[in-house]
Amino acid sequence: MAAKNWTNTANSGVEELLFQNDTVSLCLLVNRRHRTLRIIDVRAGPTAAKRNFVIAAAKRERVEKVFTLVERDEVATWTRLGFTREGSIPSFYKRSDAWILGAVVAQVGMASRPVADAATEEDDDEAESEPEASPASVLAERTIARARRLLKTKPLSSLPRVLLAEPREAEVRRAVAAAQRGSRALSGFEPFGRDVIRSTVVLTARGGHTLYAAYESQSCFGNSFFEILAGPRTEADRIFTTAAVHTLATHLSGEGLVSTFTLAPADDVALSAVFLGAGFRRSGVLSRHIILRGERKDAIVWSKKLASGGEG
Repeated sequence: MAAKNWTNTANSGVEELLFQNDTVSLCLLVNRRHRTLRIIDVRAGPTAAKRNFVIAAAKRERVEKVFTLVERDEVATWTRLGFTREGSIPSFYKRSDAWILGAVVAQVGMASRPVADAATEEDDDEAESEPEASPASVLAERTIARARRLLKTKPLSSLPRVLLAEPREAEVRRAVAAAQRGSRALSGFEPFGRDVIRSTVVLTARGGHTLYAAYESQSCFGNSFFEILAGPRTEADRIFTTAAVHTLATHLSGEGLVSTFTLAPADDVALSAVFLGAGFRRSGVLSRHIILRGERKDAIVWSKKLASGGEG
């Protein structure tokens, strides 16, 4: 088997691992901060070799969670490989959704026998049905219910005007380092995908409110992934952060992108209220997917179709 690895960009925190032989062709994106591995499968089809390569690589790289994004017709393939459907990203492929399938490495063993090739009618139905409730989903639903109550008791009567600008790279590095020292960083702005265009912005409003965010896009599909550096700590922070996320979504729409999504801790009520207030919806829950303050947590996938895609 031929293998090659390299880092996307200097200090990006993500490495690309390529594996290719007669039966398997995979690109694995390893996020060192969250100890996750995203699988990009070049050659479709369920094989024991594919599963074993992924699990072996995950263990070797000390990864705790593996996941992949696929179109609907590949959902059954990854289910047969032992992955669980955890949600979707609307309009990820411009005119179709991406399905998220994941597995906690400690709960998935090596395959010792061939994986069935034939798709069944039940497999097709599975892509349409709601996945069975997991502990992560139960936690997310409880958090979202509390966030809705927060919005009801403290409604967003008006949002402040937010300015968006492009910061200097050194400024962003200082902000990320400060957030990490204060154990407030949700991310280090590592890449989510490959062959993407990445940008960093700073959002400000009166009262000294400042929020750094990063986003990446794939022009061929019109999708975008974004992250904010830190969540709100006070009620004023929550209102500003809601306005900042809304401003960023408007900016992405103005760039011709049709959808956007982000990940957030599944137990953060204030941050969930931010995304609900900015018009996002939960489209997935990823078990044990992120590390925050040294603790592995479940993550909610918050997504939104943008106006440029024909739907708000």
